[in-house]
Amino acid sequence: MKKLNEQSWFKLWVAESFSIRQLCKISSHSASTLQRIKNYWLAKNPTETIHLCDYSYLLLDGTYFHKDGCCVCFKCAITKIVVTHIFIKKEGYYCLIDWFQKLKTDGLNPIVIILDGEKSVLRAIREVWPWVITQRCLYHIQREGMRWLRSKPKTLAGKELRALLKSVCFIDTFKDQIYFMQHYQAWLRKHKEFVKQLPKDVVAYKDLKKTMTLINNALPDMFHYLEYLEIPRTTNAIEGLYSNLKSDYNRHRGLSRQHRIQYLKWYFYFKNQAINNNF
Repeated sequence: MKKLNEQSWFKLWVAESFSIRQLCKISSHSASTLQRIKNYWLAKNPTETIHLCDYSYLLLDGTYFHKDGCCVCFKCAITKIVVTHIFIKKEGYYCLIDWFQKLKTDGLNPIVIILDGEKSVLRAIREVWPWVITQRCLYHIQREGMRWLRSKPKTLAGKELRALLKSVCFIDTFKDQIYFMQHYQAWLRKHKEFVKQLPKDVVAYKDLKKTMTLINNALPDMFHYLEYLEIPRTTNAIEGLYSNLKSDYNRHRGLSRQHRIQYLKWYFYFKNQAINNNF
């Protein structure tokens, strides 16, 4: 019972990013006692029961902790629960494939995964779950395309394609999808030859070519959300989680790698606990 009572201070340290100094002021404990409490719980794993087979619609994304590694999460697109996560060297095929295989063995068989479209991650997903539907994050498509086209494109082709990309995140119906597709095809008919004739070393050519490739590769997986109404069109929900995580974690900088891994486990555990308590 004593340990469980002490866990409330650990929870404030993890989930609310209280510092040891702040906890000293609101508790009757010394800094050394609170350090001991923190280290005691960081040495343990949270006891959370999650049945992977229960989750069909998932968000997938990763976030980097400078050069210290990457946290990759599967988050339920409906309940917003963090279903599972891993801390790895980088978000890539060779770092993820074994984890994906284990998750499949443990019962994870999603219908739809919403993700940003990293090629190596897509490769690993399609190798493990070849039948899964991958919904590309529209915000990432828009952001990447507009970054390549720059804020003020020099060519008419660039200006018109940038204007078209601005509409991507506002496609709400099948009619909107048809409208977008028609306008993109019209843009290709109008400007494709112009792009081909541009010198290969010109910035405009590189920018337009990259954006065209981005859209062409993404098109088959851009509009599944119109059919599967349960899923979002972006990975914003998991981006928001990472934003809060980074803000909270930065108040505890200096954790060892092992303590960082344990911190993440407890962080997601307490966040899931808060979500479940609100249902």
